[in-house]
Amino acid sequence: MTHATSLAGVVIAGTASGTGKTTITTGLIGALRDRGFRVAPFKVGPDYIDPSYHARSAGHPCSNLDSWLLPHNALREVFTRATRDADIAVVEGVMGLYDGRSNEGEAGSTAEVAKLLGLPVILVVDAAKAARSVAAQVLGFQHFDPTLRIAAVILNNVGSANHAALCAEPITASTGLPVLGALIRNDALRLPERYLGLVPTVEGRIADDFFTAATERVATQLDLDHLLRIAAEAHPPSPKPYAESPWPTDPVPARTTIAVARDEAFSFMYPENIDLLEAHGAEIIPFSPLRDTALPAHARGVYIGGGFPELYAEGLAANAQLLASLRDAAARGLPIYAECGGLMYLAETLTAEDGRSHAMAGLLPLRSSMSTTQRRLTLGYRVATAQHNGPHITLGETVRGHEFHWSTLDAPAEPARAAYTLAPDARPDGYASGNIWASYLHLHFASASSLAPCFVETVMPLRARS
Repeated sequence: MTHATSLAGVVIAGTASGTGKTTITTGLIGALRDRGFRVAPFKVGPDYIDPSYHARSAGHPCSNLDSWLLPHNALREVFTRATRDADIAVVEGVMGLYDGRSNEGEAGSTAEVAKLLGLPVILVVDAAKAARSVAAQVLGFQHFDPTLRIAAVILNNVGSANHAALCAEPITASTGLPVLGALIRNDALRLPERYLGLVPTVEGRIADDFFTAATERVATQLDLDHLLRIAAEAHPPSPKPYAESPWPTDPVPARTTIAVARDEAFSFMYPENIDLLEAHGAEIIPFSPLRDTALPAHARGVYIGGGFPELYAEGLAANAQLLASLRDAAARGLPIYAECGGLMYLAETLTAEDGRSHAMAGLLPLRSSMSTTQRRLTLGYRVATAQHNGPHITLGETVRGHEFHWSTLDAPAEPARAAYTLAPDARPDGYASGNIWASYLHLHFASASSLAPCFVETVMPLRARS
């Protein structure tokens, strides 16, 4: 095929969560790859799990686009960097099209991201148990924000070709929007879920058959030629350096090493966090808390992100050699930065859902629990103020992040040892002491231009520090 001379792009949005956006986006990426397109995948919002499906379908990482976490110029730069070698960008939305941080405006919504990037929106509608009524729904979405371009509709969960026609004809008649296709209900393509959403692909439970079936379904039941014509009408931002860019202007040679936890238990990490650390001079060395017997020998710092350590608590506890290596690194003063699941791993114990308690690293005077009688969902955006100097941040600095966890701490850290206070109620969060920083807060390092270079400077060998 002949690749497009300019970047095409679409946003796959839904009327609500659960309309099938992830499966459709995953299948669309696969179908476009089969046609020879180089696809850049994206996910709107602070999500680690859905991007794992898009990354596997695309064959390379999926970036997050969050217009509340990231300054708008940083979001545009994330997009332009990730599309440098692409023919088409495929962006999956979050929740419903207009859902964002609050009901007071569009901040953090799919609609805001689509407008920031100049991308047309294709609206996915779950047509189960409805017919002509879906036209009223689409008409409302079309007119809710006249500045947003909704270019087409995809129907999902239709029962038959006749059902599809009963939905599609009123949509086009009342809105003028084309219906690109209708996906017949197929329970075999429903993805396994747990308490934080879908099961991440890194766990190996999602078979190749799912990706093959999703790709085949989209390729045969949607009008891809029409979709590509819509995508070609995108007006994405032109690649250019932005003011206060989190990426350095000039290349920075490697000057230190950071060990990053990556395995089934720890997979929640934005690809830009790694890219930014590398751009500012860090060599990234992955390690597995489940399988490796020691931290990488030349690591000058440790980064442990989120994930599902509670599902692998027995294996993590059984790897006594790695836990001992981590304790030794802490004793030698290596900076250790941990988010969410990483905090649970650094604590004294982790009590799994079955009530069994497992010994963890013991670097924090905390105990985490997945007890079904105590656990609750903690979810939302946060404005956090650092209460200490940390590997990535300075005392008093404010940063945006998000929480998403079911686990709880049996008792919080002493207020004097809290890593952050979280607005609006000044709630203390996490633990900071010396070279160790752990919190439930997830950060996107492109949210503030100081985060990545501060981390790299902190983990540089002492003789190389200024």
